[in-house]
Amino acid sequence: MGVLFDCYGTLVDILTDERDIETYRCLSQWLIYQGVRIAPEDLRNLYTCRVSEALELAGEPHPEVRVEEIFAGICAEHAAWEVDTDRLGVESARAFRAASLRRLGVIERSKRLLDLFSAKKTGVVSNGQRVFSEQEMRMLEFYDRLGFVIFSSDLGYQKPDPRIYAAALGRMRLSAPEVLFIGDNPGNDVDAPRRLGMQALHVEEAWVRYGV
Repeated sequence: MGVLFDCYGTLVDILTDERDIETYRCLSQWLIYQGVRIAPEDLRNLYTCRVSEALELAGEPHPEVRVEEIFAGICAEHAAWEVDTDRLGVESARAFRAASLRRLGVIERSKRLLDLFSAKKTGVVSNGQRVFSEQEMRMLEFYDRLGFVIFSSDLGYQKPDPRIYAAALGRMRLSAPEVLFIGDNPGNDVDAPRRLGMQALHVEEAWVRYGV
């Protein structure tokens, strides 16, 4: 048997604010020292617009973008001098996440669930951005405890697209009925896995069932 976990709201407690102008003010000031000049209001509007455009162009029912690519494009257009846009795209994405972060921590009951299943094949399937989500999972000491982690940004589509669960089953080399999915989103983490024949539990139900 194998166990798949969602990340945010399941293993990791997080709160971010990507609408707050203060998030973009911090990033805009940081970008000054990277050779990029853009006002906070323009940065917020351009970022929001570019993400929407990229999602629309993807042609997927549940599309995903890579935010580092969005930021690389913005930095290239607003550079005051020649910059390494690929590197700066990655660093800007992480600076953006840091500026938007309001809370980050471990959900202890879910950590105990992970302890309980440590002898089984485990993995994470998350609608997340590897560019900063992997860093967060590493800092919270989750990443290396799992057999693998799939982020939606790796694939270009998000849960509940059935292909993201199929990718996880392929990594585990298990059939759908052999795998339990645990997460906090009823649609993405319970209904969608069950449609593929997997077992699935809401994380709060899993806490009760396994007594953690």
